[in-house]
Formats: sequence, C-alpha cells, structure tokens
Amino acid sequence: MVVGVLQIDLHIHESQSLKAKRGCLRKVVSRIRNTFEVSVAEVGSQDLWQRAKIGIAVIGNDRSVVNQRLDHVLNFVDSLGTAEVIDHSIELINI
Repeated sequence: MVVGVLQIDLHIHESQSLKAKRGCLRKVVSRIRNTFEVSVAEVGSQDLWQRAKIGIAVIGNDRSVVNQRLDHVLNFVDSLGTAEVIDHSIELINI
C-alpha cells in the first residue's frame, strides 16, 4: 500500500479578511474533493488573510499511479486561478 501526501502553499491575492479567505478556500477544497475523490483539509496558515496551506492524501497500490494523481491535483489547483501556488511538496510512503 502506498500513501501519497501533497502539501500546497497558496497565496490568495484578493482576500482582505479571514471570511473572504475561507470562502475562497472552501470552493477550492470542494472542487478538489468532487473532481478527484481525495481527502483534503486546510492544514496551516489558518490565521493569515492571504496565505493558506492545504493537504491532500491519496492511497493506492501503485507508487507511480499515486504520484501521477497528486500531480494532476496540483495542476488542477494551479489552473483554477483562484489562488497562486507558491510552493508544494509531495511525499510517498510505502506501508
């Protein structure tokens, strides 16, 4: 079994409050969940207006398939245009 974890740091340019940030982030998270059927959560920078860190987890049997799926999620988030991807990291764990 392979567990893949993707962390994405986002910059939300148009956010001027935590309420606006959470509204934008809620849309991004729900689109990721509905499109890819993966686990998604905000995992950092909760108190910053224009920054967000989300975590995505995928479980599978094949390492390359899990990595490819996480790459697709990253490209999808980048193509949304809602927030700018500042940084990302992918970790694959064999269990």
